[in-house]
Amino acid sequence: MEVFNIKTGYGANEVTLTILPTDKGYFKVIYYGGVLGAVRLEDDNESWEKVPDDDVEAGDLPLYQHNLKADRLDVVLDEITVQRIGDEIRSNGKH
Repeated sequence: MEVFNIKTGYGANEVTLTILPTDKGYFKVIYYGGVLGAVRLEDDNESWEKVPDDDVEAGDLPLYQHNLKADRLDVVLDEITVQRIGDEIRSNGKH
């Protein structure tokens, strides 16, 4: 599977995230060059869930470092954001 970008609403703004499919059954979410986390389809194949951080292999990329003083949105993989990312993955025909 190929890496692809998605745009998703985050608050009043929109962010671009890079999605990296894995052979582990989840999609890594990359933001500003770091692994923000990962999402996967739940067993019901309808909803998406955040993969526990300990189960995500960062590989060659560093983990994303939150920085409230940076000139960018501080994206958090909460339940709503995970569902939006999953919906974008599905609408891109990637799952």
